[in-house]
Amino acid sequence: MTEIDSVADATLARVRSQTIGDIPRRTARRVPDKVAIIDGDVTLTFAQFDALVDRVAAALHANGLAAGDRVALLSRNSWQYAVLAFATARAAVVLVPVNFMLTGEEIAYILGHCRADAFIAAAEFVATAAEAIEVAGTSPIRVSINQDGSDTDAGWLDFDDWLHNDHPVPQPLIGDDQLLRLMYTSGTESRPKGVMHSSRSLMWQYMSTILAGSMTENDVEVHSMPLYHCAQLDNFLATDIFLGATSIIVPRPDPEIILPVIERYGVTNFFAPPTVWISLLRSPTFDSVDLTSLRKGYYGASAMPKEILAEMRQRMPNVALWNFYGQTEMAPLASALRPDEQAQHSGAAGHPVPNVETAILDDQDQPVPPGRVGEIAHRSPHLMLGYLDDPLRTAEAFRGGWFHSGDLGYYDDFGLLHVVDRKKDMIKTGGENVASREVEEVIYKHTAVQEVAVFGVPHPTWVEAVVAAVVTRAGTAVSAEELIAHCREHLAGFKTPKQIHFVDALPKNPSGKLLKRELRNRFG
Repeated sequence: MTEIDSVADATLARVRSQTIGDIPRRTARRVPDKVAIIDGDVTLTFAQFDALVDRVAAALHANGLAAGDRVALLSRNSWQYAVLAFATARAAVVLVPVNFMLTGEEIAYILGHCRADAFIAAAEFVATAAEAIEVAGTSPIRVSINQDGSDTDAGWLDFDDWLHNDHPVPQPLIGDDQLLRLMYTSGTESRPKGVMHSSRSLMWQYMSTILAGSMTENDVEVHSMPLYHCAQLDNFLATDIFLGATSIIVPRPDPEIILPVIERYGVTNFFAPPTVWISLLRSPTFDSVDLTSLRKGYYGASAMPKEILAEMRQRMPNVALWNFYGQTEMAPLASALRPDEQAQHSGAAGHPVPNVETAILDDQDQPVPPGRVGEIAHRSPHLMLGYLDDPLRTAEAFRGGWFHSGDLGYYDDFGLLHVVDRKKDMIKTGGENVASREVEEVIYKHTAVQEVAVFGVPHPTWVEAVVAAVVTRAGTAVSAEELIAHCREHLAGFKTPKQIHFVDALPKNPSGKLLKRELRNRFG
């Protein structure tokens, strides 16, 4: 190949490029003056947002970060987070979002495992970040996001300076399967795994999400769940930037923040796990604000209790609802239950979304017929490249030409996917299998129950005993004996909880998923 041919190939590749970093620029050319992001007192048009992405991408390179280097990010939701999500991709460096609820020691593991070259932290987390760096024994570039205008700690660069530089914007050639994102799992089974995503997996997932969720450029969406989690970041924020929709960023999923924001900005779209939707319904603010602008509601992370779905349809009759189901390894969307399916098929995970093929496999990795429970498995361009530095787990996850999700489920006669349980959450009692979700649905029918988690604990006779942790509704009273009697009316004896524990709150991760391992450790 001649030098002229090489230049021509590089030029063609750049012209044909469609990567994550290209998204803000193309949207800005289409709708430059439209509002892209509102975060408190900060309002950014798409043109302004794209300009900031350029400056931060330039600053990354100017500070010695090259293609493939890893940048860890520890922050609550903010417009700076949104800029970094795209600036890192534009600079071809790898973004590593970090859960801000982790301890310094836990973060140290991530820093060491991903070999972070830079660590960007919001000012409130700088002390934790410094501790993590010390424990990890690493020396990354340190950058502080000082949202309150406070002084930058010694040894830390000021992120604000990155927003006002005149360095040249990098223009790296980025391959479709080049690593751009490392998402760490919650570590429910062992140490967190580093899920590797490329531009290909994320871009295909954006397309599937937009189509499955009926999203448009006219949407106005509030983002309250943590952006370090792929659901909020890649199902909703990134798709809004892609389409040219307006995003309202808030720091946390607090009903007293979310509900007034919906009214103030005429929000049309909102995503949250069932636990947050329940908190909205129970908020004293719910009935005092105008929510008529809200037209699309999305839930995921766990199944919505049928009783809560019925209440949502009654109290928010104009809101069309979607159930999104998937895994971090799927970037994360795999299937969706449409609004027209909610009433008749509540509880189902829906149909595989475009670009996803899903099968139910037995223990020999063979497909099973409808109605039979097996492991949910996928084929899709959404899928990860693999687990960072873990070829054995990668090979196991992809054995037989499918990605094995670790979830148990089945297809019904309508072709709808149902998620029964995590493999590890299936309770094996007295030689019988009990799906915790089935028991939870029955307990939710009791009017005194606000939240419930069902799990198994070791038992000398039954191997495992079915146990429930219950949060009661304010102003109600119910005994363990009453709830057990309620369950006996609707469930076989082996499915009925042997114990009921009343708790003030259920342990959850910031994405809203119940942490049943903590309950097993507490009550086992």
